[in-house]
Amino acid sequence: MGRTSTTTRVLGTATVALLALTATACGSGSESTAGGSSGSFAYWSMWRADEAQAKVIKAAIDQFQTDTGIKVDITWAGRDVKKKIGPAIATNQAPDLWDQGADGVYGATAQAGQALDLSDVLGMEVPGEGRKVSDVVPAKYLDALPKDPDGRNHYVIPYEISSGALFYNTADPDIAAAMPSPPASWADFLKVCDALKARGRACLATDGELAWENGLILDYLLSAGGVGFSALSSDPSGASWDAPAVLTAARQTEQLVKGGHLISGYDATKFPAQETNWAAGKAAFYPDGSWVTDEVAKQLPADWKMGAMLPPGAVNADSMMFGFAIPKKAKHSAAAKKFIAYFLQKKTLAGISTEAGNITPRSDIPAPAALTDIQKALDAAPVRLTYDGVAGDYPTKVFNQNFLDLWHGKTSAEQFVAKMKSDQASFWKSQG
Repeated sequence: MGRTSTTTRVLGTATVALLALTATACGSGSESTAGGSSGSFAYWSMWRADEAQAKVIKAAIDQFQTDTGIKVDITWAGRDVKKKIGPAIATNQAPDLWDQGADGVYGATAQAGQALDLSDVLGMEVPGEGRKVSDVVPAKYLDALPKDPDGRNHYVIPYEISSGALFYNTADPDIAAAMPSPPASWADFLKVCDALKARGRACLATDGELAWENGLILDYLLSAGGVGFSALSSDPSGASWDAPAVLTAARQTEQLVKGGHLISGYDATKFPAQETNWAAGKAAFYPDGSWVTDEVAKQLPADWKMGAMLPPGAVNADSMMFGFAIPKKAKHSAAAKKFIAYFLQKKTLAGISTEAGNITPRSDIPAPAALTDIQKALDAAPVRLTYDGVAGDYPTKVFNQNFLDLWHGKTSAEQFVAKMKSDQASFWKSQG
């Protein structure tokens, strides 16, 4: 549901790949055949060779080859890897290992039963640590994933975690004056916005075209009200939108618009105009994924201190996982599994934080300073998938424009809910 970028904006379901997989699922090789060991394996990565994550992975591959004698044939496939994996499986040309966002892995392979169950990897020892993979990768990340046709959710082992939040400069005197302590409720947050407005500051910067990023606030408010976006969106009748908590979340979102708390002109700008304005201090908060800290790093003044918080009322941080997966048809899965466990060593995985500027699933690897608040939120409670992992055609055909109409003040909360109910019913009817 997110915008495209060079780092982690890779959400969405690989529909073309899924169709290819569905056609070949019954003919997939047996697990015993696919699980053979080898002195080499092929690996396709979602990163480009010049990206920081790729450099961390390449260093690990070099050391792994030296330590084990196993050769790794690496291809820096880029973001389109999730579109290529399905046809590759269908023609028996798939790699033994690939990496992607967990939702991409699910949509491109696991949903069609074409991703290998990696439960045994969780039981493998992390080299040199005397600990199992399951000891360093919290179960809550995998528990949040949707299940494959076999009822399993261990089809990806994460090495990087992102999350959505409201980002701000904790050293900003206006913000400190308006928010001496974290707001405990949505009403308290609106008071913060009112205080900022009195000081001539916009509360939120937002490029009005971005439904995914701006919708994070509504997604969190729904979660705070006990409403899961997956259950909400999957009701064929659309009646799920009649729940009182849904209208409450929509009205809370509308309060930002009616209260004049969004930066002036937001509804007529394109990314990254308002992200740049936020980095320049023209608004207090910015709703986005945790990759934003890296995007604006070179724009921030030296005295900026990055902070982040969930919209008040929300308890469970959302998680977007990026990790390793193995196709069921992989010929050299044993060697690929060995690399997964190897990469999760603290000394190796730490590069995702120190060099790539992102959070790892290991709580004993400190997040980059700019993401300390995000790591605390992730560690504090069970996590959930952003928008409950809803992807595919639903966001583009049902949610995005309807939400933007609410966000731009073109429709009221009540009209938004009614339109979502109607459009959702039509959408599921069209799906057959």
